[in-house]
Amino acid sequence: MNAAERFDHYLEHLSKGLGHADRHAGLRGYCTGLMLPLARKSVEPMAARVDPMHASARHQALHHFVAKAEWSDTQMLRRACQWVMPKMDFSEGGWWIIDDTGFPKKGRHSVGVTRQYCGVLGKQDNCQVAVSISLASNQGSLPAAWQLYLPEDWAADPERRAKAGVPEEVRFATKTQIALQQLRALLEEGAPHHCVLADAGYGVDNAFRQALSDMGLLYAVGITSAIVVWPPGLQPLAAYSGRGRPPVVPRRTAALQPISVKALAMSLPAQAFRSVTWREGTNAPLNGRFAAVRVRHAGGNVGKARLRPEQWLLIEWPAHEAEPSKYFLSTLSEDVTLDELVGVAHQRWRIERNYQDLKQDFGLGHYEGRGWRGFHHHAALSIAAYGFLMAERLVADKPVGGKKNFLERQMPALPEDYVPRGSPARAAPRDDLDHDAALSAELSADRSFGAVPLLRQGKHKATLVT
Repeated sequence: MNAAERFDHYLEHLSKGLGHADRHAGLRGYCTGLMLPLARKSVEPMAARVDPMHASARHQALHHFVAKAEWSDTQMLRRACQWVMPKMDFSEGGWWIIDDTGFPKKGRHSVGVTRQYCGVLGKQDNCQVAVSISLASNQGSLPAAWQLYLPEDWAADPERRAKAGVPEEVRFATKTQIALQQLRALLEEGAPHHCVLADAGYGVDNAFRQALSDMGLLYAVGITSAIVVWPPGLQPLAAYSGRGRPPVVPRRTAALQPISVKALAMSLPAQAFRSVTWREGTNAPLNGRFAAVRVRHAGGNVGKARLRPEQWLLIEWPAHEAEPSKYFLSTLSEDVTLDELVGVAHQRWRIERNYQDLKQDFGLGHYEGRGWRGFHHHAALSIAAYGFLMAERLVADKPVGGKKNFLERQMPALPEDYVPRGSPARAAPRDDLDHDAALSAELSADRSFGAVPLLRQGKHKATLVT
């Protein structure tokens, strides 16, 4: 079976979650367009390449499919995972990787757009931000959940909500709350209990870490240098057992105080750190100096004072830096080795690769509509297209690149008289147009688990349960 035939089978698998047979053509056209080598993968350029002889009609059909049709983006993601997951090897471990990514936007009418921190730009600016959770193994990763972060000013604005089609049940939630909701939904549908990885934007939230433990999930999350802990061999006084109101924080004295993780790191002897190589990079092995100590978190206690369980504090201190650069808290087992702890904590790079590939090769940030449904539909289809190429790589045991344009097979050329919708050239007399030049200029400007089978995790590999 060749790649085109496998792609047909994949689309058939995805289409079972669409609800109506008349949506199958939209799925095929949209996913095909996302895989083509286009500079811009918004609806119109894709329609022009997928069906150049009927570009206008195909544009309308694809726009309706992505922006209006009532199919579930969550089901689309689940089915993509069901296709990819059995091809991933979890015998050496698996991870849930939480992160968010931004999409710079102008104006204020696209759903969720406001002035907020945008990681792509590295600063505050007008953008949309989406929270995702990727399922990862040593072979690769794929987003399994995706949701737009709806800022408070949007959540409280009924007029803008109505225009953008924000569902009634969607209310303001922080990014950590969205991530926890996504995780709970995945676990309820039978997803495996893997270790959770996240950066300091999530890891500093004590309630977030506690919620992961309450769900029975291990974690290795980034934290900031200001987090306060009880260092090894030091802990608060025994819980108060007398009469009266109990204290709200563990009992301390002038000589018995917790310290910041930075202060703890700076107090460690040089021999506490050693060099660890965690993986092969593009040009050279990636390594650094690390130390790991057992600590107890000392902040964020509410209600009756309690002594929090010990966990790992992992410290990364580059050899020629004046102070440590990164800190992690982890509930991995007490007998884990430093090499293993470092390896797990540094698996989070995979979600950055997801975002990079999805944005560069699968048009994740190219959707031009303003509505909630279209935003989530487009993202789910981009992830589904990426999922097929991930599965091809896993089976062939080679990098994702190189085969992603296999669907370019004999695609018909654009008609000579084709002019993109909205182009200024449409207003000029037909005899005066250089249509190929007009098209080129336009495309260049475009650059400026539930009702489906559940995911189950076996001892050595994932299987489908129908």
